[in-house]
Amino acid sequence: MTDSPDVLVLGAGSGGYACAFRAAQHGKTVTLIEKDKVGGTCLHRGCIPTKALVHAADVADTVAHASTIGIGATLGDIDAGAIHAYKNGVVDRLYKGLQGLVRSHKINLITGTGRYTGGTTVQVDGHSIAGHSLVLATGSQVREIPGLEIGGRILTSDEALQWPTIPERVVVLGGGIIGIEFASIWASLGAEVTIIEALPRLVAAEDEWTSKQLTRTFRKRGITIKTDTRFAKAVQDENSVSITIESGETIEADVLLVAVGRGPRTAGIGLDEGGIALDERGFTRVDKDLRTSVNNVYAVGDIVAGPQLAHRGFQHGLFVADQIAGVPTTPVDDTNIPRVAYSNPELASVGLTEAQARVRFPSVETTVYDLAGNGKSQILGTSGGVKLIRAEGGPVVGVHMVGERVGELIGEAQLIVNWAAHPDEVADLIHAHPTQAEALGEAHLALAGRPLHAHA
Repeated sequence: MTDSPDVLVLGAGSGGYACAFRAAQHGKTVTLIEKDKVGGTCLHRGCIPTKALVHAADVADTVAHASTIGIGATLGDIDAGAIHAYKNGVVDRLYKGLQGLVRSHKINLITGTGRYTGGTTVQVDGHSIAGHSLVLATGSQVREIPGLEIGGRILTSDEALQWPTIPERVVVLGGGIIGIEFASIWASLGAEVTIIEALPRLVAAEDEWTSKQLTRTFRKRGITIKTDTRFAKAVQDENSVSITIESGETIEADVLLVAVGRGPRTAGIGLDEGGIALDERGFTRVDKDLRTSVNNVYAVGDIVAGPQLAHRGFQHGLFVADQIAGVPTTPVDDTNIPRVAYSNPELASVGLTEAQARVRFPSVETTVYDLAGNGKSQILGTSGGVKLIRAEGGPVVGVHMVGERVGELIGEAQLIVNWAAHPDEVADLIHAHPTQAEALGEAHLALAGRPLHAHA
């Protein structure tokens, strides 16, 4: 066992293993501590398994609507067990790949629960390991509602990923990203879905236009949406769960999914006692270089306040490893990290919302390009659009997209925002026809004052 590695990493999720791999590439000795499996929440209980379920739901939607394009297909019984087997197979293959990378990078992987004991030291099963640098990457955990006990038919996303059947009636408590993704999945697989959200709109962190587009499409799909609605209580028996909201209305369901967000996994692992400063919500306090209040101790990923995204944690890990190795690198800017929700329709965005832009700039210009004018979107049968936001006379500061497959457009969108491109610069680029990427080009043409497929 390497007792004094150059880099000691606590947690092997996206941020932790990325940091470990990059540090090893820089020639550092690395010890990686993980209580469960390399890959963390994203691989085993989050991004990958949920997106596998999203793909299964997409296939069901395709079959259900095949007759609209002249193909006589019928959606038969849905085998939940087979779907889980497919999902688990995807996860297992990626997990084996990560295990191979751990070995090839000659990283010392320790399986066990680590506890911070001060300085750059972590104790695992009674054995202390002190790195020259310590990186905290313990990730996040599902938030629960006080007084609402998880178990039986009351689920978090962890249990929902393993639920053995397709429920007929579902109530989703929370209209954020996790909530809308599961609501969309279950609706596609035939469930009757109700979303309860205490805030005035779904995906409240996104642009208001995005929220309206999503709400309109969800309602067309038959999903019931109750915003500005507070949960009161839930009572379950062997066969169902009864959910009561503050108005006194009661909704019967087969399962209740509690999707009210995720919190940092910082409690009970010695951080407070060891002198690591935390904020009032339990997130680790860091400077712009992700250094904590203790010398040579860094924090990455979901334990740092900001967007809880695997790719953010991944970039944090690379950034910190480069810093430790003395390699010049650029701090991660939370504002311009791309965001995608894999519902039907998909939501994809990068940069500022219109409301945020109006606070930051004295004058703002926006435009919306409707996917009804995009040939590939019409072929796919999807609706939605592209909304652009710019500081008047300046670069594009926000791109927001709604529609099938728009997540695949976020790569170009993030280049536009991060490189501070002006609408006329993007308008001059040639987008292949027929593609959905043309919608980005058309939107920029419009914002540059040169609309093509638009009425004068």
